[in-house]
Amino acid sequence: MRAGLLVGCITAAVVAVLLAAGTVAIIEGQRQQAALGMGVTPLSCEASIGPTQPGMQNAGAADATNLDAEQRDIVALIISIGKERGLSPRAWQIAIQAGMTESGLRNLNYGDRDSLGIFQMRPSMGWGTVAQVTNPPYQVNKFYDVLESVPDWQNRRPGDVAQAVERSAFPDRYHEWEPMAVHLVENMGNVPDAAGCGEGMGAALPPNEAAATAIEFALGEQGKPYVWGATGPNSYDCSGLMLRAFEAAGITVPRVSRDQYKAGAMLPVEEAQPGDMLFWAYDPADPSTIHHVAMYLGDGKIVEAQQSGVPVHTRSVSWDEAELVAQAVRPGV
Repeated sequence: MRAGLLVGCITAAVVAVLLAAGTVAIIEGQRQQAALGMGVTPLSCEASIGPTQPGMQNAGAADATNLDAEQRDIVALIISIGKERGLSPRAWQIAIQAGMTESGLRNLNYGDRDSLGIFQMRPSMGWGTVAQVTNPPYQVNKFYDVLESVPDWQNRRPGDVAQAVERSAFPDRYHEWEPMAVHLVENMGNVPDAAGCGEGMGAALPPNEAAATAIEFALGEQGKPYVWGATGPNSYDCSGLMLRAFEAAGITVPRVSRDQYKAGAMLPVEEAQPGDMLFWAYDPADPSTIHHVAMYLGDGKIVEAQQSGVPVHTRSVSWDEAELVAQAVRPGV
């Protein structure tokens, strides 16, 4: 960790549960098999980026319950055409977010200037004739045509991709509907983990219930701001995030990262398993200088509340990363 990290995370708390070796690889294989069996392309975890909470079930489900029959029919059409075209669930999600933002998922015969339909496409801007841009199948296919031309769309924040297609004067508004769109993709599209990082309620979760709860909680807080000393629910520092994640799993842990380093069995960091704690210190050989903690997710990934200005997120970790302590800690062992 570089000096920028050091503005926060002087405290830290996390306890994880012991997960069997190879859990992440097995889970990922199960997720991909399930998705491929339905004829859809699974996403990599890198596609779930941006300061949001993909798959935040409570918020998404609440918004989805307010949809009427017309809106749900349009969602079903977006998903079915996405499947027919072999597009990943992320494409369906982007189209749902765009449609909800532009028209409330309705096939409107009016709009700003000559904007029409689900996505408020404008005939004067080359989207098609009036008859075409008010024909739902044409609209969905046209949206996907333009989506596929957006560079690196699979690895960008969904709302940003929706904006790249729509070119709205209000680019941030597409983000509002991300949790609902993920909920609809997971439930109407029968995709257990639409976000691609294990936030869903299907086979992507670890088999151990306590570990699943803790990891799911931490991943579900993605996008919430870093605030030094915060322990949720609206903001976190690195230890506050871990404290609440494992509290949700019924596990009580020390609040301070330097104490948490002593809260379990130590093992070489290269042998860390999902749920183990990783630590960073000013002097990696001196545990009294520990200043940061994160939860290992497996497959070279961690979830963390890193520093001021950076929301809770997942990222890749390297075993030779600066200031990474050589020992991981497996609490409860």
